[in-house]
Amino acid sequence: MAVVAFVVHPERPEAARAASDAEKWLEGRGHRTLRVPDSFGALSAGADAALDELADIDLAVSLGGDGTMLRTVTAASVKGVPVLGVNWGRLGYLTEIEPAGLQDALERFLAGQYEIEERMTLEVTLRRGPGAEELVYHALNEAVVEKTVPGHTVRVALSVAGRPFVTYAADGVLVSTPTGSTAYNLSARGPILSPHMRALVVTPVSPHMLFDRPLVLEPAQWIDLSVLEPRPAVAVVDGQSVAMLDPGHVLSCREGPVPARFVTFGRRDFHAILRARFGLADR
Repeated sequence: MAVVAFVVHPERPEAARAASDAEKWLEGRGHRTLRVPDSFGALSAGADAALDELADIDLAVSLGGDGTMLRTVTAASVKGVPVLGVNWGRLGYLTEIEPAGLQDALERFLAGQYEIEERMTLEVTLRRGPGAEELVYHALNEAVVEKTVPGHTVRVALSVAGRPFVTYAADGVLVSTPTGSTAYNLSARGPILSPHMRALVVTPVSPHMLFDRPLVLEPAQWIDLSVLEPRPAVAVVDGQSVAMLDPGHVLSCREGPVPARFVTFGRRDFHAILRARFGLADR
């Protein structure tokens, strides 16, 4: 007997109906199902209740767009649970199948006719100083230190593997995984990396300085983003604002201890996906 959890976008009634049909189909064949709300978004490693929802299941099915997929993977990857993405969004960079293929995909999963694709994640630690509790988050795409005051920059000191490197004056500084290189990093004119690589990408957002180039670093290194005077900033992890950062606070990013696990039915052609999403044509 398999246990399958469904994570459904709350504003996609057609996705909820598809999940209900899939649950009936599975239960009719002796399997157990679980419905987990998309709002659980367990970014923090301390969000035990949300993570425990996914502790003893064989598969998590995400029905929504890339945002729903991010939230599902964030919680599931900590428990080593594989995720199958069903695209009810616009881009579908992360999802594996379209809605019409859900039942066939479940049949193939139950028959063992699938592969697991592992992708690097980020472990993000917020340090507020001596005596303050450290908060730990997990991300698939990126972590960002961003400005809070319109029309003004934030000053962020970047250290690599414990060594000071540069201080940015910018709208923000982001650290992305290869998977996240086609998300916020792409809109900030950062490099596109194959999602099968392991690397950390540091990209300044609208920097007000001569040094404006992104950095691609080996995954064994870690990155500290320290907020400097005179303005505060906000920490954003996979698109969710998680904390206000005062001068002196540090957001530390390193490779996550557990990779994200995606269910696939044959290796995805990353370059074909890029061509399709951006309407690229031969010249």
